[in-house]
Amino acid sequence: MSDNQSTEKLSQHYTDILTELGEDLDRDGLTDTPTRAAKAMQFLTRGYNQSLNEVVNDAIFESDNDEMVIVRDIELYSLCEHHMLPFIGKCHVAYLPTGKVIGLSKIARIVDMFARRLQIQENMTKQIAEAIMQVTGASGVGVVIEAKHMCMMMRGVEKQNSSMITSVMLGNFRSKPATRAEFLNLVRG
Repeated sequence: MSDNQSTEKLSQHYTDILTELGEDLDRDGLTDTPTRAAKAMQFLTRGYNQSLNEVVNDAIFESDNDEMVIVRDIELYSLCEHHMLPFIGKCHVAYLPTGKVIGLSKIARIVDMFARRLQIQENMTKQIAEAIMQVTGASGVGVVIEAKHMCMMMRGVEKQNSSMITSVMLGNFRSKPATRAEFLNLVRG
């Protein structure tokens, strides 16, 4: 299906939803809303159309560094797969190189690729860690995500100040408590 066909089909679904909610689609503010909403949803879920190889784009470089590399505070925006409401937060990624490093922006792009899918935070944390491990061949990877979930803030229990923290530790981050502690101390800073 082409992008235009997909947009048209999604737009029709948004038309149906808005009509079912009792809205008047001829109202000035809603005239083009179904198409705008369809395009927004395509953008917010563009991670389905990306692969790890495309995102990394061969940006793996030789390096004799074997010390921890950390990228902190990568902002992320995702949609929970249960209610399709946003969750917003930040991701910290660390890895221990073994002869190869990844281009800095590629780490943020990997986070975005997984965030731009319908997700639960627990799975996304693991997906990011496994992807970084796969492309770098690192001896360890650590990922921590802290996010606020609109499905908990706007509906249900309506708790405005709650956030969720998830972590995945692979390789030396899992087996060596000192490595894990160093990472966690550095991302708190």
